[in-house]
Amino acid sequence: MPCAALAFAAALAAAPTPVAAEPLFADIVARAGRLEAEAAAFRSGDLARLARFKGEAAALADLDMQAHVTLRERGVDGDLKCILKGISQDLPKKIEALEAAGDDFHRGLAVDELVALLDDNQAVILQPPGPATPAPE
Repeated sequence: MPCAALAFAAALAAAPTPVAAEPLFADIVARAGRLEAEAAAFRSGDLARLARFKGEAAALADLDMQAHVTLRERGVDGDLKCILKGISQDLPKKIEALEAAGDDFHRGLAVDELVALLDDNQAVILQPPGPATPAPE
């Protein structure tokens, strides 16, 4: 059994460290959660707070890109790094779609997509890391 315990300890040490507890990533999760709750209110058509929301979403997109760069500089070659970059690029587009929505139906679709993206922004950070993908042979 000592060999099995050593193998488990080695695998645990090699596993990626969750980043959710780090201040940058915790801030992203908190901001995305607040914005997700606020975005749902746009379904009613009351876009009075959209300008402030747009500024906060731009700040969140910047933090997502900063997190991407942080992971890249650490040499992390994983999905999280790429997903955060994608979210940073998609967030402004989702807000543009909301601004361009001309009726209740299209506004509802735009809000649904924005809410889903903000939910994803939280989930990808909070989700525990999975097993490492083996290197190709």
